[in-house]
Amino acid sequence: MHPLTPRLLAACVLTLAATACTRAPSADARLQAIYTEEWKWREEQFPDNEDEQRPIQDHLPKVDPASQTMRMRKWQEVLQRIDTVPRAELSLPEQLNFDVYRPQIQALIAQQQFREYEMPANSDTTFWTDIGYTARRPYRRLQDYRNWIGQMKDIPRYFHEQMDEMRAGLKRGFTPPRVTLEGRDASITAVTEATPEGSLFYAPFKDMPGITETDRKALRDEAIGVIRDTVQPAYRELLSFFRSEYLPGTRTTLAAYDLPDGADYYRSQIRQFTTLDQDPQAIHAFGESEVARLHEQMLSAMKETGFAGDFPAFLAFLRKDPQFQAKTPEELLMRAAWIAKRFDGKASQYFGLLPRARFAIRPVPSDLAPFYTAGRGGPGVYLLNTYNLPSRPLYNLTALTLHESAPGHAFQLPLSLEHKQQPEFRQHTYLSAYGEGWALYCELLGLEMGMYDTPYDRFGMLNYQIWRAARLVVDTGIHAQGWTRDRAIAYLRDYTALPQHEIETEVDRYIAWPAQALSYYLGEDAIIKSRAKAEKALGPKFNLRAFHDAVLELGSVPIPVLEARIDGFIAAGGAGPYPELE
Repeated sequence: MHPLTPRLLAACVLTLAATACTRAPSADARLQAIYTEEWKWREEQFPDNEDEQRPIQDHLPKVDPASQTMRMRKWQEVLQRIDTVPRAELSLPEQLNFDVYRPQIQALIAQQQFREYEMPANSDTTFWTDIGYTARRPYRRLQDYRNWIGQMKDIPRYFHEQMDEMRAGLKRGFTPPRVTLEGRDASITAVTEATPEGSLFYAPFKDMPGITETDRKALRDEAIGVIRDTVQPAYRELLSFFRSEYLPGTRTTLAAYDLPDGADYYRSQIRQFTTLDQDPQAIHAFGESEVARLHEQMLSAMKETGFAGDFPAFLAFLRKDPQFQAKTPEELLMRAAWIAKRFDGKASQYFGLLPRARFAIRPVPSDLAPFYTAGRGGPGVYLLNTYNLPSRPLYNLTALTLHESAPGHAFQLPLSLEHKQQPEFRQHTYLSAYGEGWALYCELLGLEMGMYDTPYDRFGMLNYQIWRAARLVVDTGIHAQGWTRDRAIAYLRDYTALPQHEIETEVDRYIAWPAQALSYYLGEDAIIKSRAKAEKALGPKFNLRAFHDAVLELGSVPIPVLEARIDGFIAAGGAGPYPELE
């Protein structure tokens, strides 16, 4: 064999380079290019008002018909491109990304196909209150304040586009039920009746740490003018539209089945929120069986308290006795803080990897509180509703805090954001079946952690479990079986110890938000069954910390992906993703 001459060597190098340049990209590279480009585009389409890791934008999204049509076409094109990638040729990490990303795009297409954007307000969530989340975010740079002023200046254009979409929804009967919107104009008048300085929109300008006095004065003066001359007139116009045009035209029916293409729409909502394609009747039957099972456990907990009466009498006692009511908002907040700190002392026994982020405990803002849930948690915050204290019983507080703070939402969501090795579309998206299923599982985990000190606390935990099981019955009952609002309220009143105010608020949420309520219990059920499967298969090798880390390491994923991950956890002999922490 002769050695290569320099000229021949150079020719070979050029040939190899040309071959490399013409070689088709790998399946991994093709998928990565698709989701990286689409996610960057998606972030530009929807500035996020809650995600503190994303910059505060100087504008609001476009929601006009042309933009909605463009988004539909974009996601349809993306799905076509995804389907040209052979999944079998992907590496294992990219197969996981494929299994998370493709259903995500399908769900976005379905939302556009059913024109959900024509119903941008319901009893729980509205576009005009969502803007306020940006005002509650931390502001760290001078440009943040300038961008917020720019965003406020964009409100009239944004509101006009939203109102036009709502008018389109009115024309085809695609609206929330009227009963669920009555009184919701209070969140609009909270803006119109405030002084500019007392408005939520002015909140970022109150402290302004790190900003010079000259810039503070200039920005504050400009903000007051924009709130007075731009924001408040836009909200007054919205208020007039809501009261005189929208609310009177909304539908008087309740069921998703009564909407255009209602049966298909409800099934689509089930897929979106649960990541499972299940029949409403099957979900309803499962919910009834779980309510019956949990009811027996509640009767046992009731007996532990020493109460001598029957179950309805016990519920009446819980709803009225002052020992279960905080006397002041501060008492409720401080009790929740104590529960959260108690968990901190136990966290390392149940989890290997702990999030770096901490969270604050704050009351739900007064403009939202009358129609808000008991609490909500996420990165950096656990919002606790201190409105109408008799409807916030203390026996529910431990379960609520474990769900919304740690190890629930304010624990799981920051961990997802810390997984920088994962694509951004996984770090920043939230699937209800996974997130709510995990948080509900955390309530149950409180038993093992010794967080429920009294029979009343344990009854409260069971009360929250049966409440979520009852949602399976109520949601499918309303949207697929023609239940009335009164029947749904009566069902929750008979089987749960929820206060009447909370029952009515919750039922209105289920009516206005079809299938979202199904995600909690179905998600928890999948986690419980996956854990039981792992415990049985691994026996003494089962490590609870490793199991929890394996679940949380995924971020927010569809239930089938979670189940497949635990199958892999079992096959690997129970090794978690962080063996050095086990």
